[in-house]
Amino acid sequence: MPLALYLLALAVFAMGTSEFMLVGLLPDLAADLGVTVGAAGTLTSAFAVGMAVGAPLMAALARAWPRRATLLGFTLTFAAAHAVGAVTASFPVLFATRIVAALANAGFLAVALTAAAALVPADRKGRALAVLLSGTTLATVAGVPGGSVLGTLLGWRAAFWAVAVLCLPAALGILTGVPAGHGRRQTGDGPALRVEFAQLTGVPLLRAMLLGALVNAATFAGFTFLAPVVTGPAGLGEWWVTVALVLFGAGSFAGVTVAGRLADRRPGPVLAVGGPLLMLGWPTLALLAERPAVLLALVFVQGALSFTLGATLITRVLYEAAAAPTLAGAYATAALNAGAVVGPLIAAVALTTAAGVLGPLWTSGLLVAVALLIALPARAATTPGRNAEVAR
Repeated sequence: MPLALYLLALAVFAMGTSEFMLVGLLPDLAADLGVTVGAAGTLTSAFAVGMAVGAPLMAALARAWPRRATLLGFTLTFAAAHAVGAVTASFPVLFATRIVAALANAGFLAVALTAAAALVPADRKGRALAVLLSGTTLATVAGVPGGSVLGTLLGWRAAFWAVAVLCLPAALGILTGVPAGHGRRQTGDGPALRVEFAQLTGVPLLRAMLLGALVNAATFAGFTFLAPVVTGPAGLGEWWVTVALVLFGAGSFAGVTVAGRLADRRPGPVLAVGGPLLMLGWPTLALLAERPAVLLALVFVQGALSFTLGATLITRVLYEAAAAPTLAGAYATAALNAGAVVGPLIAAVALTTAAGVLGPLWTSGLLVAVALLIALPARAATTPGRNAEVAR
């Protein structure tokens, strides 16, 4: 894999850390800014919504810009937003910085996904995507727990400063290691913007995006509310929450690694085997939550299965959107973040049911089941058939 891919993954690591680290910072942040924890929680929702909505918008705006300058600009904007957030005493200003950061993250990821696919041969898109997404999974392994610990020791503002500083070597790496490239409109060799947006009318692309969104919704439904399961039914202390998050992140990293090997040429078997296992794993986790050792082992397994399946489906989005070279990454980003928004919202409702803190785990299993029901009659779209011609 080209060095440029790993430099892009470093920026994704910084951005992924920011997206998830608020989970452990909300109480401190809320107390400091004089708002409720619930109000502080809207910062996470605002970021995810900004990512989902901003991906196609920012990709469309940036399609005429040189690729390296675009990635660099988004990275520096993301860093600046965190620097402002770290010094503000106003919650509305902090809220605004999260939206700006989300738009910069969305634009970066949309362009980076397209750039990553362009850096490798046509039959290695899955492996390139795995390298890029490894930045996100490493954020859950090291970045998020690290941000939480830093926030606990030095305050939530220190975590924001850390993300801003982490963007600087990523920006330097992009400046020195990513080919400049040119926008499609400048070279004249790409389709018109309306043609790229028209790809959204295709059933295979919409189906791939829906499946990716559903699996990611299941992932975030369970992951977001994992802490109360660890400290509740499992009866473990608060420090074990960090252990569980690290295990889930380690499983996620293993999952994208597997997806990188199989997503291009064997997506059908990945979905046929991994899908049912993932679906059964969430309710099994709920049923055995009172056994700490089993719980922790299953957390790792579910992280691995979630990202194996999710990364494979997002790779299919890139293949199905091959006729939209500058917006393909945006469609993949939108699918990922639509799931990240919807999953926790549904899981939050499940918390109020008789299942209590185990409700989100049952919700995750249900969401995967819905994805499998949608995929079953259309398996030809996710097995080496029509689209495998691209992979060959």
